[in-house]
Amino acid sequence: MSDYSRSPFESAKRGAGTLLSGALSALLVMVAVLGAMWIIEIFDYITPGDMDREYGILGGHPAGLMGIFTAPFMHMGFGHLIANSLPLLVLGFLAGLRGLGKFFAASLLIIVIGGIGTWFTSSNVFTVGASGLVFGYFGYVVARGLFDRHLLDIVIGIGTAIAYWSILAGVLPNQPGISWQGHLFGLIGGVIAAWVLRRSPTAKPVY
Repeated sequence: MSDYSRSPFESAKRGAGTLLSGALSALLVMVAVLGAMWIIEIFDYITPGDMDREYGILGGHPAGLMGIFTAPFMHMGFGHLIANSLPLLVLGFLAGLRGLGKFFAASLLIIVIGGIGTWFTSSNVFTVGASGLVFGYFGYVVARGLFDRHLLDIVIGIGTAIAYWSILAGVLPNQPGISWQGHLFGLIGGVIAAWVLRRSPTAKPVY
């Protein structure tokens, strides 16, 4: 009697279902993250306080280390948030497409590495914004294709590199008022995350 559960068709069907489920989960997470950022920015706008300075990264100051985990959710006005929203949604979605467990771990590594690097290299400067995450997810998605050598990851990595290669200009110190440090160390954090979370050579791909 044939075991149809192990047929190529059934394997492809299970893989497509897993991919679709992962895509939906990644999209919902990124919509929730962006929604939280917008709520924070609206609250900051209508209240008299200055959340950017309270929760941003103040380079070189011990108290500024607290901002490592909160600065990515703060923005210097709606224009700043709008500029980050679409690339964050797209790149975050691609980063989470292959599983939320690794996505959350990668996000934590990007935030910590990017934040510490920014803190060390931005003396007496406040840094806020999700652009470090944007660069981190870019680095993670592209490097994941190189390290995992899974066909889907390779295709996504190449497509991402082609579509967003121009953002790499943001790691150069040539734009006043822009934290190239946050961009650079976010990118480094993404590449490191891809290496740390790479798939075992002996592991079978989920889909």
